[in-house]
Amino acid sequence: MRREVLQQALTEVRAVYAELAKRPVTRNCVARTECCQFQLTGLTPQLTKGEALLAAKGFRATGRKELPEAAEGTCPLLKRETGRCLIYAERPFGCRTHFCAAAGGPYARKEVLDLIRRLEDVDKKLGGDGPRKIQAALATALKEL
Repeated sequence: MRREVLQQALTEVRAVYAELAKRPVTRNCVARTECCQFQLTGLTPQLTKGEALLAAKGFRATGRKELPEAAEGTCPLLKRETGRCLIYAERPFGCRTHFCAAAGGPYARKEVLDLIRRLEDVDKKLGGDGPRKIQAALATALKEL
């Protein structure tokens, strides 16, 4: 992948995240991490290629090269020792619009559909094949970086 294309894609994904942060939807996420326990919620985040590449870049910035072995049904980006997200600032869209009742519940799809479409456009530009479960999406993105 050409460096310019990658940088443009990462810039657009960050712009989507910044736009989401400006939306007037009440959120109270204080990094509780219940949403990182997929076996409890029954939901696993799906990442587009652009999101996966940004998450992988954030992961690499921690000095790590390979995803750690995650407990079954737990996010691979959850640091076991602290119970915190390794890439909170670069966390995917699904993690930002999560379903955690304590943080305010899920965003209504109609409130973020325009942002989802922008992420899908980036995915197409990068040759992605649509959203994929976080583990598979990250593993692929780490190989591509």
